[in-house]
Amino acid sequence: MQRAALPELNTFLLVAEHLSFRAAAERLALTAPAVSHSIRQLEARLGARLLNRTTRSVSLTQTGLRLLDRLRPAFDQISGALEELNEEQKRPVGRLRIWVSPVAATIVVTPIWQRYLSTYPEVQLEMWADLSQPDIVASGFDAGIGPKRWVASDMIGVRVSEPMKIAVVGAPTYFAGRRPPRTPDDLASHSCIQYRLGAKGPLYKWQFEQDGKARQIAVAGRLSVNTPELAIRAVLDGLGIAYLPEGIAAPFLRSGQMIRVLEGCSASAEGQFLFYHGHRQVPATLRAFIDMVRAPKSITDRRSVKNLF
Repeated sequence: MQRAALPELNTFLLVAEHLSFRAAAERLALTAPAVSHSIRQLEARLGARLLNRTTRSVSLTQTGLRLLDRLRPAFDQISGALEELNEEQKRPVGRLRIWVSPVAATIVVTPIWQRYLSTYPEVQLEMWADLSQPDIVASGFDAGIGPKRWVASDMIGVRVSEPMKIAVVGAPTYFAGRRPPRTPDDLASHSCIQYRLGAKGPLYKWQFEQDGKARQIAVAGRLSVNTPELAIRAVLDGLGIAYLPEGIAAPFLRSGQMIRVLEGCSASAEGQFLFYHGHRQVPATLRAFIDMVRAPKSITDRRSVKNLF
């Protein structure tokens, strides 16, 4: 039996249950002659008579009774599957896969993931942190979070963090016996924790605001990393000065594990954006996640650092 016969089988099921062509037609929003034609086509496909009909009544043949007994559980399963799917679309359930920049993982996701998972116990959250710009559709991810440049023209982008002030920091052990830098040019005599943007990418130039003008400085240092977490570890180990989003450095500054320098000429980094394909239905898992991390709209700082992490 070809799949094309499924509508005819559904029509037969309705006629058999109501023993009426007119009642079946009303359920299907068709005319009674159209329903009768569909039944004749099905009988022709099967080579068997399924219904006895007169001008006053409709009854099932023995073949029709046997077919009805088999169709009912099959169509009940189909109906149940569709109802379950509909319910899943209404509530967060299943796996949510999100590709994130290392900064987004720290400042956007980790502050809310405990609340998200406890609020939606039927969701499995999978995060993949990487510096490279993703093709989330080809990679099988539901969404990505990263700098605005990651948001392709055919994607819907939602701001999930405001512009971030940058903190230049070092550990007390590093500054012991060293004079902290007072201007960005003083970094030339310090060991700086460098960032390499991508496996074969360039080293990141630190950006500052000085006398109302933006500056980029290629700092020197023996250690380079690709995530803020590694930079933090290097600072805590006294290996040098790092360039970090203020929100990431804040706990260590409060505890005294880090000392901030060059605060008067700090630049800002652009906020992070969540993005997803705009041509598909948004899963309930993603919609709930967006609602939890969405940041209010604001005017982007014109001095924001572009392309940070």
